[in-house]
Amino acid sequence: MNRYLLRPLMAAVCAATLPASGFYQQPSANPAAEAGTGHKVVSRLPGDMLAQFSDSLEQLASKASRAVVQIEVSGFGPAEEGGSEADPRSERGRKNTAVIVRQHAIGSGVIVDPDGYIMTNAHVVEGAQRIRVALWLPPATFDPVTSPGNVQVLNAKVIGLQKEVDLALLKVEASSLPTLHFRLDAAQPGELVFAIGSPGGLQNSVSMGVISSAWRQPNPDNPMVYLQTDAPINPGNSGGPLVDVTGAVVGLNTFILSSSGGSEGLGFAIPARVVDFVYQSLRKYGHVYRTEIGAVAQTITPAIAEGLGLAQKWGVVIADVAPHGPADTAGIRPEDVLLAIDGHPVLTLLAFTAALYQHSPDQVLRIDVLRGAQKVSFIVPAMLARDHMSQLADVADPMKSHIGPLGILGLDFNDELRSLLPDVRIATGVIVIGQAPGFNSVNTGLQVGDVIHSLNRTTVESVDQLKSSVAQLKPGDAAVLRIERRGQFQYLAFEME
Repeated sequence: MNRYLLRPLMAAVCAATLPASGFYQQPSANPAAEAGTGHKVVSRLPGDMLAQFSDSLEQLASKASRAVVQIEVSGFGPAEEGGSEADPRSERGRKNTAVIVRQHAIGSGVIVDPDGYIMTNAHVVEGAQRIRVALWLPPATFDPVTSPGNVQVLNAKVIGLQKEVDLALLKVEASSLPTLHFRLDAAQPGELVFAIGSPGGLQNSVSMGVISSAWRQPNPDNPMVYLQTDAPINPGNSGGPLVDVTGAVVGLNTFILSSSGGSEGLGFAIPARVVDFVYQSLRKYGHVYRTEIGAVAQTITPAIAEGLGLAQKWGVVIADVAPHGPADTAGIRPEDVLLAIDGHPVLTLLAFTAALYQHSPDQVLRIDVLRGAQKVSFIVPAMLARDHMSQLADVADPMKSHIGPLGILGLDFNDELRSLLPDVRIATGVIVIGQAPGFNSVNTGLQVGDVIHSLNRTTVESVDQLKSSVAQLKPGDAAVLRIERRGQFQYLAFEME
């Protein structure tokens, strides 16, 4: 930070947080006159203000850090050609799929429920064979030298993943844990924030910066938008919280843009509103439903604008409205030009998708459109978009479909299911329709939609057969599943627990 900006920044923060008696006041040009008024003349050195500011930050860091955990992951996966887990979208993060190596990674997470629910990034735990969470226990005294505190390490299970947004929900067996809460209103550019995590494995590291942008879309082909911050973020920070001056979580740190592999002031965090939505969905369902309004949008081209007589030649136009759907009921019509959703401008089709994704399905949307030359606003109820796998998971009999040691829900792959997945190359096996991890289950790496064809070279044709084969394995035995994922065969190897 520019040193000439430091003192005004500190003064501004102190003015917002400290009592008036703590302010520094310039000496009066006429102290005798002031003395005659009976008013007390207060003089406080700038160093005192900085000390109070420092104390406030120290208390904030101490309180917030108690709810931040270090996540240690081990498993097998493709070797990376340089890069880091904190920068999975950079050129340095390319994977060499021809080389499979044992991987050890460290990330961060934030405790969001005192009963042991932890949010982190999906890329931190994806494919993990074992996940351990290190909880920091504060020292018994306030002297970190004589009483540095200690660390409690617990095994964690994955409750659910949402790879599109890069979020995962973990669970540890613990209670009465310290937590941080999500701040659901939007952070603002220039706002002071703090990144807490384990960069390089250094647990409970705190860095400070500001919100550089509250609505950043780094990848034009991905509708996700992020908070951009210049708070230093490095490998190991992934999954840790970005908190404001009150200790509320405004985002979850997820990646950096870097040419060196280290922080260059371009860090990105998933907005807290998105994290909270995904958390609620993963905890309740084990997966995430998308929000829809029953309308199809399309990018406006000059030809479309001219042919339809639209008032502008850019942006997004409604191309179709589902009969009796939320948009239709609210009054939205084809040829309406989208202006904003929930107050956020909609200039591109990706912005339209992002706005729907970030919206909670139990709240109405405010949608502003341009109809002809007139601006019109609508209140539109949201609905949950559910894919076939989610519907199968909801109607499946848990007693029959649950394969406890593997932590999944499965169904026999039959002709009816084949119509949902026409690209499956072998028409028999067990299809994974949901995640149902327990504390006696192993992290297999299975994903919803995978079709299991064999276990240790024994063909699998039904859920009952898979359960029987798994039951014959003892703790420590090697297990190799041959699965089909998106039309390709692969092996998943792990040890039974």
